[in-house]
Order: sequence, then C-alpha cells, then structure tokens
Amino acid sequence: MTEKSKKKAERAIARHGNVAARGRLRSVLGVLGKALVVVLVSTLTVTGISAYQLSQELGRRQIQLTTIDGKEVKIPDLKGPLNILLVGSDTREGTGNGVFGTEQSNLADVIILMHISADRKNAVGLSFPRDLMVPWPACPSTTGGPGYYAQELGQINATIANGGPGCTLLTIEALTGLEIPFLAMIDFNGVIELSNAVGGVEVCVAEDINDPYTNTYLKAGMHNLQGLQALQFLRTRHGVGDGSDLARISNQQVYMTALVRKLKNKDILNNPVMLYSLAQAAARNMKLSNTLADPAVMVGVADALKSIPMSKITFLQVPTTYMTGENASRVQPDIEKAQVIFDKLVNDEPIVLGKVTNTGAGSVVAPSRSPSPTPTKSPTATPKPTPTPTVTPLPDWAQGTNAATTTCSKGQ
Repeated sequence: MTEKSKKKAERAIARHGNVAARGRLRSVLGVLGKALVVVLVSTLTVTGISAYQLSQELGRRQIQLTTIDGKEVKIPDLKGPLNILLVGSDTREGTGNGVFGTEQSNLADVIILMHISADRKNAVGLSFPRDLMVPWPACPSTTGGPGYYAQELGQINATIANGGPGCTLLTIEALTGLEIPFLAMIDFNGVIELSNAVGGVEVCVAEDINDPYTNTYLKAGMHNLQGLQALQFLRTRHGVGDGSDLARISNQQVYMTALVRKLKNKDILNNPVMLYSLAQAAARNMKLSNTLADPAVMVGVADALKSIPMSKITFLQVPTTYMTGENASRVQPDIEKAQVIFDKLVNDEPIVLGKVTNTGAGSVVAPSRSPSPTPTKSPTATPKPTPTPTVTPLPDWAQGTNAATTTCSKGQ
C-alpha cells in the first residue's frame, strides 16, 4: 500500500453505532451459499449432470468485470491463491408481492471476501460491514458513459449504485491491496431457494431471539432453518447482541459455519441429487462474473475448496472503530489491526484463530460436551509425529470463528 493510499485509508476509520432499521439482506448464508454452490456447479460440470444447461443459464446472467481503467479482467492462473468477492444485494426486484418490503434500494449489503490459499490448506471469509466508511475509487460506467469520480469517503454498500457490483469489487481491491478477479452476487430469493435445496441448516440459539422488524422469533435451543425462516434469521439485527450490524455479522457466521459442517458431514458435495438441486437454485438466483461463470474456472474453484479441513475455514470481521462528527453512527476500518489481516491475505499467509473466544456481539461459543470416558490401555510405543510448520494465530482482537467450532446466536 502506498503512503498516499494509507493516508486515504486513515481518513476512513471507525466503529458501529445503532442504525435505523432497514430491510436488508445481510445474508451471509446467501453469499457463502453462492461460493459453495459455485463449487457444486463445478462438480456437476465434471460429472456431466446437465452441465451444459446450467452453464448456459449462468452465462445469461454474467457480470462483466473491468479494471479501474476500464480494461476487461482476465481469468488468472488457477494454481495460485484465489480471491472471490461475494455480494448480497438487498434489491427487491423480482421478489414479488412486497414480501420483503417495498424499499427501492439496491445496495451491496453483504460483502465477503473469500481467499483460498495457493497450497489449498486454508480459506478465509472476511466480512465488511455494510456501513463501513471508506474511500471510493473511480469506477467505469456500466452503461457506456464517462464513469464515476473517486470519492474521498463513502459508505461501502452504496458503491454498487455508483457503478454496479464491479465498483464494490474495485473498492475492496483499493482497501485491501488484493487483486480480486472473481465476483458472485445473490438476492433474497436466492437465499431462500438455496436453504431449501440443502434441506435446511441446524443452528444453535443460546438466548431467545425476538425481532419484530424481520419477524424472527426463536426460542433458545437448536433450530433447523429453511426457506423464509432462514432468510429472516440472517437478516435479523435487532434480535441479536447489541442490535448493531456487527452483531448481525457474527450471528450470520453461526449459520455459515453450520452450513459448512452440513455440507461436509452429510457428504452433500458427493451427492448427485443434492448437487443438481443446489446447482439449479444457483443458476436461477445468482449472477457470476464473466471470469467465474466459465466451467473450467468452476472446476478449479471446486478443486481448491474440497480438501480444506473445517478447522482451517476461518470467518472474520474487518476490525473497526467508531467514527466521530457527522458520521458518528458509522464505522471505519481500524487501520492498524485491519492491515495485519490485509497483509496476510496479500502475502498468502495462513490466517487462523487461536482458541475461539471472541466471536462477536451476536454469538457465543457453544458449551462443550464432556467426552465419554475411554478405556485405559497399556502404553505402547508410538512413532514420533511429523512436525508441522508453526502458524501464528491472529491476536485476541480478531473477531470470528471457524467451521469446526459450533457457535450459538446470542439474543438481546
């Protein structure tokens, strides 16, 4: 990062206050679902199950990515690290009958950067709060016009209205220093259909959730969430933690990690019937960048993700601080802490948490179950294990979890 870009970023820093209730997607599930379904679709292309029809459907909904100077983004070498931007749009277009409200906005209200390491041993999903205030780069026009000027400071979720989802991607590139050649976007209906296709996801609720804004009412305990109920859970903000968007992100990670565990434990990725159902839902409800909709790329993404252990699939929030003055209710990146994460991503270094304890305001680690006693065995000589490279975990300020850790939603 240049000295000039650092100074720009420093003008953009903060934390989260309460924001007015708005019917937003916030559906990390949808976003993660998109990434995972890309894997599913790619598997289908390998096995030959209606691969042509699915690729044709995705081809009709492509998003053309361009660089900041308007040049077409090319497909990178798939043998290196992979960066995919996952966007959840809050648009109501095509959702019908005002089920999700009548708001006319079109904002990038879920933004997750997914990084898959070159050695295919680690993956990170880094969430950016919807009202994060950051510098906006100049963005090419999506309609053939002169494009959009750079802006010193703006809310990150509004970048999609300033030049489409590709502008959101360019904003994340400028902030992190990464090149991100892949983009996937989903809407409300996509969240519902994907949760139906997977047969629901069982989540843990530590305290009752009562949120009249999204009609989310769940008692403490385990719940299998599917369809509209899954969407409501992922949208709830007033029902979890301190009612902030940051709490909502940690609550969404409860769902995301549970989804990953289901896909892994139930061997869904090797079930042709389930794969086809998920792929159909993806093709109907998601838009992929021209670089990602290519079947060969899908296969590459599938190969990259399939062998990563759950303990090495890490979900994080961008560290933030409160702003002051006219933006006092919004957040900005905590530059010193965020830069630690950004540098690791740029250098493709493993990002892992120590003992998961700081999951965020909207969730808690599930109580551990006492293991069953095992019979005592006579000591036997065992071979010395092969030493593994030491990976330094992130400091305790890092908020997040991993797919091997069960977390529970924390009510208000």
